[in-house]
Amino acid sequence: MVLDKENEHSLSDSAGAVSKSQRKREALETVKLAKRLVALSPALLEQVPLDRALRDEIERARAIRSHVAHKRQLQYVAKLMRRDDTAPIEAALASFEFEARQITARQHRCEGWRDALVEQGDPAIGGLFEQRRDADVQALRQLVRNAQRETRLGQPPSAARALFRLLRALDEAEPLPPVPNR
Repeated sequence: MVLDKENEHSLSDSAGAVSKSQRKREALETVKLAKRLVALSPALLEQVPLDRALRDEIERARAIRSHVAHKRQLQYVAKLMRRDDTAPIEAALASFEFEARQITARQHRCEGWRDALVEQGDPAIGGLFEQRRDADVQALRQLVRNAQRETRLGQPPSAARALFRLLRALDEAEPLPPVPNR
């Protein structure tokens, strides 16, 4: 009977314990998070919720040029991070990544519209104007004609760049609609 109670007690302890492999995976994830923090620009790092000691150690890691010493400093930064909850830090980094993906998507949308306008000409301009009445049709047509001429003559794409800038300004005011299929 006593033997059964001891076995129950040891089973309940092992059920709640985290395996060594799991602890190692979590430690490696924390080191990866530390590397991401060290790689951030100073402006973005200021927006991450960190305590002063951790922020100082991240700055020290940035200053270290020796590979081995840098790796050791990253391990120390990760050790400091493991004592606190990393969820707010991960959330801040995720928001930075989300913003970067949004900016990239906007760039691709503007590039797609520019390419469609240059390839299709007036039909694409009409399609854009139907969806965005705030677009300056005269300026769009002029830039499209100039971009088509530059492409035809093999000249540098200065009008295409100006068209892209105009489309980006429109997109910043209100997102452009999806690019029509070509």
